[in-house]
Amino acid sequence: MIRFLQIYLDAYRGLSRPAWMLALVMFINRSGAMVLPFLGVYMTNKLNYSIEDAGIILSCFGIGAVSGSWLGGWLTDRFGHFRIQTCSLFLTAPLFFILPQLQSMESLAFGIFSLSLISETFRPANSVSITHYAKSENITKAFSLNRMAINLGFSIGPALGGFLASVSYDLLFYGNGITCLVAGILFFFYFKGKKGHQKKRENNIEHTFPRRSPYRDTPFMLFSILCTLYAICFFQLLNTLPLFYRSVYQLSESQIGRILAFSGLVVFSLEMLVVHIAEKKLSTASVIIVGTLLCGVSYVLLNHHTGQWILYFSIFILCLSEILAIPFMATVTANRSGKNNQGAYMGLNALAFSGAHIISPYIGTHIAATYGFTALWWGTGAMTVITAIGFLWVFRLMKR
Repeated sequence: MIRFLQIYLDAYRGLSRPAWMLALVMFINRSGAMVLPFLGVYMTNKLNYSIEDAGIILSCFGIGAVSGSWLGGWLTDRFGHFRIQTCSLFLTAPLFFILPQLQSMESLAFGIFSLSLISETFRPANSVSITHYAKSENITKAFSLNRMAINLGFSIGPALGGFLASVSYDLLFYGNGITCLVAGILFFFYFKGKKGHQKKRENNIEHTFPRRSPYRDTPFMLFSILCTLYAICFFQLLNTLPLFYRSVYQLSESQIGRILAFSGLVVFSLEMLVVHIAEKKLSTASVIIVGTLLCGVSYVLLNHHTGQWILYFSIFILCLSEILAIPFMATVTANRSGKNNQGAYMGLNALAFSGAHIISPYIGTHIAATYGFTALWWGTGAMTVITAIGFLWVFRLMKR
């Protein structure tokens, strides 16, 4: 037990105060992440949309996310990560207050698109900010700390969101807007004029193509496509999985919120420890490949209807997949970029995940509505195997 605690504490050493503050801002912002996990349930239950119509609107979120990720990377390279993050947080908040008033399919689709467009410009700017404030030897830990904060917030947001949804769905949107505003205020006043570790990191990190556009970096483009395939599978968590809980297991919003909150607590509790051990014991390629395969295992387990415990066990495996895959994908991106194109590389990495927001809900809801959830989970498992093989090939290509 003492050895376990020592390893856990070692995982946090060396992180700068700004890195911790970035995590705090992210925690506050994600504590209000109530809308997206319940958006499909909101549309099918309150607005009486079909599952396929809900999938189309969720895909509009993905289209906005793709546009926002590209735009965020472009703007970050030109105006800096501080300005883009500040504008994103302050402009996103009022959109949450407007969304409950939009109930027709066209207006809601446009509102969701606008929300994701503005909110997702935050992602590449935030990734550049992490690399700016973290020391070179602690980049992976800094990304993991940020994700730990995201998941701690995510353990609170859905649980609170499930309670608020049982009272009124409108409260979901208002709560999300308020926390976004609070996060923006804290970020602005702390990071205004704050300096980072940029100069030291430039001297220590070897960049393969320091001035090349990421869109001309063929191995990285292939890597990004595989990240998209992984994310398409993983993001069933936010799209079809809550609908599966509702339609197959007949769970209430509060019960769904508790399962999602459990996932946030698992990642919060284990990510820094697992990443710390994985960095020492395994190569980056091995960690990402194992994480990808675990994603498929988690969804295939859902085909065994043996009670609600299987839902918790499945999402626990999915959490391990997330812990192993996503932070190291960000590290590959950070180490592949140079000073003048960090925003572009981080933007492409964010674009890879945002693109999955378009494909994942559309494919997931279509397969579930046409062939059933069983076919969806088996298909997701098969896709992760193909993706893992692709990662193995691409990492060999990068070594060359």
